Amino acid sequence: MSENYFELTVKTASHAEIFSDFLLTFTNAVEENDGILILRSEEPLDIIEFGVKEYAKRLGIEVETAVVQKPNEDWVKKYQESVQPISVGAFYIRPSWKEPKEGFTDIVINPALAFGSGHHESTYGCLLMAQRYINIGSRMLDVGTGSGILAIAASKLGAIADICDTDEQALISAKENFFQNGVKHKNAWIGSVNGVKKYANDIKYNIITANIIADVLLAIKNDLANVLHEEGILILSGILDKYVKQIKECYAPLILIDEFKANEWRTLVYKR
Repeated sequence: MSENYFELTVKTASHAEIFSDFLLTFTNAVEENDGILILRSEEPLDIIEFGVKEYAKRLGIEVETAVVQKPNEDWVKKYQESVQPISVGAFYIRPSWKEPKEGFTDIVINPALAFGSGHHESTYGCLLMAQRYINIGSRMLDVGTGSGILAIAASKLGAIADICDTDEQALISAKENFFQNGVKHKNAWIGSVNGVKKYANDIKYNIITANIIADVLLAIKNDLANVLHEEGILILSGILDKYVKQIKECYAPLILIDEFKANEWRTLVYKR
């Protein structure tokens, strides 16, 4: 162990999820503390800090960053202590180093593997809506699965889940989380919803979840609609308030039947 380590902090008023996902391309552990993202390494972090700033410029988002050098400590243990379980309806979502809670359906997600531990408002909203609309035997597709948490929850509710993600590492992490939770997915592929024809026999889904940024939701609207069963439910999330009107206009041919709002984030539920 080196005598010192470097700590990069990233503070932003919004889109913390996006920057967390960005940082996870460089490491397998990003801590979030009071809205500040923290990355630690024994290697210098100046280049990653530069990358965060450039990424923020492209997105038009203001960020505050800093890199400091500190005396080394067991910061993995410190990080683990900072991650707390969360209850979402009947689910209790926890990292593997925390104990399950009696009376709840247990979901084990180690946040370092990929983004999606239930704490973010968009994931929270999806989990609530999933519990409301998923039935035993439902065929479910989780688009942009990330940690796999939504599909794992669906499986524990009795659904048969397919998963896809454009990030190969996310898909690997999701599969590991499925195994850790003692449930199975059916089909899994690297890519987006347009892979249904190739990897899932062009099935029509009873439930589709897509917890992705608004720009992507706008781009894949027709693809989602094409694989939605005529009586199916579509759950969209990752939508900031400023994009809600645009999303609703785009998805207007479908019927909005439910909506969840938490801070500046929305989850929208549609049917045909």
